Order: sequence, then C-alpha cells, then structure tokens
Amino acid sequence: MTSFFDRIFTTYPIKTRRALEILPGFVSWSLILFPVWGSFFVPWAVAYFILFFDVYWFYKSFSLAITAFVASRRIKQAESKNWLELARPLENFEKMSHILVIPNYQENVDKIRIGIQSLAQQTFSTKRIYIVLAMEKREKEAKARAQILINEFKDMFGDIFATYHPDIEGEVKGKSSNEAYGGKIAYKKLVKTGIIDEDYATISSVDADSIFDPQYFSYLSYSFLKDELKYNKFWQSANVNYNNFWNVPAPIRIISFFGSLWRTGLLVQKDRLVSNSTYSLSLKLLHEIGFWDTDVIPEDYRIFFKAFFRKKGHVWMEPIFLKTSMDAPLSSSYIKSLKNKYQQERRWSWGVSDDPLFIKWSLTVPGVPLVRKTLLLTNVLLDHFLWPVNWFIITIAANIMPFVNPVFARTALGYNLPRLAGFILTICLIATIAMIVIDFRQRPKHHKVSKKRQLLFPLELLLLPIVGFFLSALPALISHTQLMLGKRLEYKVTEKL
Repeated sequence: MTSFFDRIFTTYPIKTRRALEILPGFVSWSLILFPVWGSFFVPWAVAYFILFFDVYWFYKSFSLAITAFVASRRIKQAESKNWLELARPLENFEKMSHILVIPNYQENVDKIRIGIQSLAQQTFSTKRIYIVLAMEKREKEAKARAQILINEFKDMFGDIFATYHPDIEGEVKGKSSNEAYGGKIAYKKLVKTGIIDEDYATISSVDADSIFDPQYFSYLSYSFLKDELKYNKFWQSANVNYNNFWNVPAPIRIISFFGSLWRTGLLVQKDRLVSNSTYSLSLKLLHEIGFWDTDVIPEDYRIFFKAFFRKKGHVWMEPIFLKTSMDAPLSSSYIKSLKNKYQQERRWSWGVSDDPLFIKWSLTVPGVPLVRKTLLLTNVLLDHFLWPVNWFIITIAANIMPFVNPVFARTALGYNLPRLAGFILTICLIATIAMIVIDFRQRPKHHKVSKKRQLLFPLELLLLPIVGFFLSALPALISHTQLMLGKRLEYKVTEKL
C-alpha cells in the first residue's frame, strides 16, 4: 500500500502537497460553518453534532484534569528523589555528557543569563555540560551579547561557546535552521575531537527563557543509562509558564494556565507525548537523522516525526517528571504584550503546516507499525485541526440555531438543545475547579503575590470566552486559512521582558 501512495506523491508532488495543505483549513471552516448552513437543511444533524461535540469537550476537560493531577503527583514524587545518587552507580555514568543548544535572536542578555544560572545550579557535574549559544549572524549585537555570557560562565561548564548562523539561501529564518547550524558545529567541536563520547551524550533544544529543575540532567542521565533503547529516545519535561505568571496581563495568564496544565498532563499520555519547546534527545539519534530541518519554522514536532519515520517507528518519548519553567509573552505595555501573545499563538498554530508532511510520511514510509503511527498521527491531527474549531462549537453554536431556523427551535430537540449543551458545559466547571487547585499546588511559592490576588485569579477565568477567541481560535484559524491559500508565515520573535 505504501508503494501505491508513494507513486501518487511522486507523480503529482505539487498537487498532493497543495491538497494536504488545503485539508486543515477546509476541515476547520467546514466544521465552523456547519451549524450555520446545516441549520437550514439538516437541523437535526447539527443538533446532534453540537451535543456530540459538547460531550467530547466534557471528556477532554475531565481528561485534562485527571492527567494533570496524576502527572503533578508524579512530579512531586520525582522532586523528592536524589537523582544524582541514583545515576552515579550506573555503568558508564562517568562518560555522560549533555549538550544544550540555546537558539536566540535579539534576546535580552539578562533573560538568557537567568536560564544559564539554572544550569550552573544542576546537581549533575556542570563540567560535563556544554552550552551552545546559537546566535544569528545578521544580528549586529550578537557577538557582543554572546561574549558577555561566555566571559561570565566560561569557568562553570565543560565549555560555553557561540555559533553565528548566516543567512543561507533556501533556509527559513527561525529557530530550526539556527539550532541545526549550531548543533552541527557542536558535533564537530565536541565529538569529532573526542571531547565527549557520542554514545553517552544527549543534546537539548532549549528556549532562551527556560529555567531547569536543579535535578533535570541527573534525572536525564539516570533515564538514559537505564534505557536499553537509549539511542531511539526523546525526553520531555513539563514545560510550564511560571517564570512571570503574575506579571503578565490576565488574558495571557489564562492561556498560560491551561497551557501549563496541558503540557503537564501529556507526561502521562505516551501516545500523545511529542517533543515540544524545550526537550532532549540522544545525540547519536540526532546525528543519524541529519539534525533539525532548515526549511521550517516549527521544529519540535517536526524533529520527532522525522526521527520516528526515519527509524521505522522505533522512536519513543520518555517523560521527565520535573518542571521546566518558562516565560509567557510580556512586553513594555499591556497592548504590546497581548500582541506578542497573539503572534506566539500564530507561530505555534503554524505547526499545522507540518501535518501534510506527516500524512505523506505515514502513507509512503514502509515498515512503520500501523497502530502506533495511526495513533500518533490521529492525536496530532485532532489537536491541530480542532484548535480553531473548539471555541466556535462550544461557545456559540448551540445559540445560533434558534436564529437561523426558528421553526426547528420550536421542536423538542431544538428547544432543549441550548439547555442540554449548557448543562454539559456547566458540569465541565467541576473539571476547571480541579485544574485551579492542581495548578495552585504545582506553582512555585516563592513569587511575592498576596493571597487576595491569588484568590481572585479564578475570577479572571470569566474572561475565557473572549480570551479564547482572540488568543487561541482566531490566530489558529488565520494560520489554517493562510496555509490553505498557499501563503507562508514569517518568523517573529516573541518578546519576553
């Protein structure tokens, strides 16, 4: 079957690519508009569709609450263990090394410094940690900023050095091409010269604002050395937006709240866990698959699926039950901060541009276990395709029908539809309350915030219908539409003060 699809994609490369690029936007717009036009022609089908979607949202809400709770408990347990003592007795522990690639462009030096300081506080020997400051050559201040950090931390790590990624024809400007350049130079500098052993090394893609748990690399070393399939593994911690949680505007705090819980809950869902934002993988694996791609903006999902299909499905994610804290977008003014968050959501939702390639690989690469690739792909497509759809169906669909089709609204089903939908979504409040409690317990307590302000936070969630549209559904819908029309997204750095 894969050979059949391979012939189709080979014979019609442009048509198949465009068809798959149109698919996400077509699905999104079809589902969003279905309650409008469907209310005229098949109102009963629309009613059942809305109820089905509400039940699905009920399941998603409680699933998020439960998985976040289980994962947060596992994190608490992991934080209480001494991972260095667990890792030290393992064979070849003394050979373990960790490379970190920190791609950055016009980042504040102080912001990067805080992240590097968290690396200097690792329980794992910092002399076996190697930091690559992946700078962009086109940035005028790049060398000066890099030198400040190198001078400050040069005696703390095995090495800290900078790479300067030039603008190369055919590449897309952004994180992926930058860290591909930095990663390749690091490989030549550290592996080819014999400084580190490729067989006992990991490499991490690190956002500039990432603050690691002090035990992260001890935990990673333990997990790596214990794993018989270590050369086919990625590792992912819970990426949470807690660095500046109380400093950002309320709309951004709301999105960060749900995003942090979602990424926490993913740690206990191995069939859904895919590398995101800041993650680690075997250096040997990364070298084998040719490092990160240089023709894309979103790199985290792409690198995992690239490895997955290159290795015929023999690649897995392993959770690191620790938190890696990051910033939410924050600028010099309230409006600029919201604009920054909007641009970040546009960039994240542009991950849908990878879906055509994932579908192509799934259909054309032979020898990949059918069930596993189908589960992985289905979960990713559901998340991406429904991203702009959820808000419209959950928030307004049930209330549209009485206006579009007043006759159907007088039937038993039409009359009860808004009430049934409202009842189902009201029950979802129980899950939301549970999430608030889980997040409160998981959030660091060192931030100086009054109890009054913390208690008022749940009231901010009343803004969710508005925030969900402007900072989630709308940017995702524009990304889907832009891809459908064959346009491309320009990479824009998210400002984080």
